[in-house]
Formats: sequence, structure tokens, C-alpha cells
Amino acid sequence: MALRNAVLAALLEGEASGYDLAKGFDASVANFWMATPQQLYKELDRMAAEGLIETRVVQQERRPNKRLHAITPAGRAALREFIAEPAKPTAIRDEMMVKVQGMETEDAPAVRAAVAEKLEWSKAKLARYERLRGRLLDGRSEQAYLAEAERVGPYLTLLRGISFEQENIRWAEFALSVIERRLAASV
Repeated sequence: MALRNAVLAALLEGEASGYDLAKGFDASVANFWMATPQQLYKELDRMAAEGLIETRVVQQERRPNKRLHAITPAGRAALREFIAEPAKPTAIRDEMMVKVQGMETEDAPAVRAAVAEKLEWSKAKLARYERLRGRLLDGRSEQAYLAEAERVGPYLTLLRGISFEQENIRWAEFALSVIERRLAASV
């Protein structure tokens, strides 16, 4: 999937600046797509040149001018075309899993530290996702939200991110217990 498709999908929420999109990527789509701000700004320029988005400048006092981006009809058509294509299988590249795979007893403390860091990172990410879920639901039940919401795609991807981080936490806690037992048995 190209970054442009993730940007087009994000712009379905409405007009946004590059800064807003970068924040949104960090908060709402980080569970399925990562992009640096530099990648995002370069892609926005390419998309504007291709007519997939339109950009307008908003004059601001005491701050730099803001560029707001909106999806165009051509952008919507490109997104529909992407959505109609079969999805490619997910490819996972996880450096930590290579470390765990290659771990021997003498490497276990370093791997334990990496897994513990992953555990804390996943807990923090899950907490962010749960806060976002709470803001989306805004006191409504999930059923009420799904019945009333104009767009349910962002909520469904958020749920996938929540379950992914819950599984990361479960695995990391289990892996830490196994590593700890191995370390205790080796002394």
C-alpha cells in the first residue's frame, strides 16, 4: 500500500494540514500505517501535483501560514480504485523477533530488556488507543456509535489496533516469564 492511500483515507475526515495529518497518523492510524512527517509532506506535494488533493493557504497572524489539504474527486476515485484491489498479505518484519529467535542464555538479559521495553511501549500505545476510543464513543455504547456514526472505518481500524496491542502485551508478559525462568535456571 502506498502512503498516498493512507493519506487519502485520512482526508475523508475532512480538510487537514500536514501537521494535523502527522498527528492523526500518530494517534489514529499508527496501528496500521507508519510515516514520518518528512515522508508525509513529500507525499502531499506529489499528490497535489497529481490532482489527488487540493491545497489552500490560510494566512495566520503570529504563526506561519497554514496549508490545508482536501481530497479531490480524482483522489476519491483513486482511493476507490485502491479499495477495490485485493489486499496484499501482511508482511511482518520485527527486529525484536529476530533477537528472540536467536537468543541463547548469555543473550537473554539483552532480550529481556528489549521485551520489557516492548511491553511498556505496547501498554502506553493501548492506553492511547483506549482514550481515542473513549473520545469516539463520547459516552455512547459501541452499538449506538456504530448505528449513528457517519464513518465506521476509523473505529474498526482502531479496534484492530487495540486487539493488536493487547496481544503484544499478552505475548510480552509470557515471554518475560519464560526468559526469567531460563535465567534463573542458568545460575
